Amino acid sequence: MPKARKAQISLEDTPYYHCVSRCVRRAYLCGQDKLTGISYEHRRQWVQDRIHFLSQTFAIDVCAYAVMSNHTHLVLHIHKALSDSWDTEEVIHRWHRLHKGTLLSHQFLNPVQRQHMPESQMATLEETIEVWRQRLTDISWFMRSLNEYIAREANREDECTGRFWEGRFKSQALLDEAALAACMAYVDLNPIRAGIAKTPEQSDHTSIQYRINAARAGKTPQYLTPFVGSHNDDRPHGLPFQLADYLALVDITGRAIAPDKRGAIDGSVPAMLQRINITPMQWQELTTQFEDCFHHAAGSESYLEAYRHRHKLKRLRDINSAIKLLG
Repeated sequence: MPKARKAQISLEDTPYYHCVSRCVRRAYLCGQDKLTGISYEHRRQWVQDRIHFLSQTFAIDVCAYAVMSNHTHLVLHIHKALSDSWDTEEVIHRWHRLHKGTLLSHQFLNPVQRQHMPESQMATLEETIEVWRQRLTDISWFMRSLNEYIAREANREDECTGRFWEGRFKSQALLDEAALAACMAYVDLNPIRAGIAKTPEQSDHTSIQYRINAARAGKTPQYLTPFVGSHNDDRPHGLPFQLADYLALVDITGRAIAPDKRGAIDGSVPAMLQRINITPMQWQELTTQFEDCFHHAAGSESYLEAYRHRHKLKRLRDINSAIKLLG
């Protein structure tokens, strides 16, 4: 029996999650339909723009993404401390970017009307604000705001109605740094594995291309979680790796797994693999078969055992993959 969504996403386990949504219709989300010859490539920009917009609205960071022809991949980080820091006005402004809000929320934003709001209305509004704050920290609401928007736009363009996605998105908990790094690389390398790009910088509508372009311009990607190295640094919020190490590792991995090549990562073990204690052979399998190796959660054996005990599961079929690839 499938696990309830609230059981799949829990800050007690990890703030990092890999989310996948797949298109249900024969018509493509993006790409070109070979039967009709119609191109849907422009929809990739719809998805990318929406992801960037939501990253600035929710208290959820986007670590990686890839917009493919009939599905999307995202690696997300729940930034609860950020939502806790928002005052009432900030929560309202963010929620109003997505929804109309209520009469009380609009009155509150008007300084004159706010002065005349009785305590009973303020108490009602505060209850509503806490609901909105929780939703703006909820991956399910993030994915809903992404997928419903794209479905409406695609249905309007196709002049049809009905379901556009296979159902609710699939999610995987990323329990440790090694699982996080491998999953991010797996997502960033999707176009190369699919044979639609030869290098990371040519992988359109992916986070790796966006990061590379920003790095070339000497900038930090505005819509992505920054790399900060160790969490012990002065900047504790961000990905626990060095950007240069990650870009170099993805580049090397992309050359090894390109469809027209059958190679492996040669030479000395890249610095980042040493950092997360994974061999090149393990890394190569993780970045090509991550979704096959892990299902509900990914991490080393000890993290998966803790996850199993917390959720009172009799067993986890991913334990063998953890021992083999993240031991």
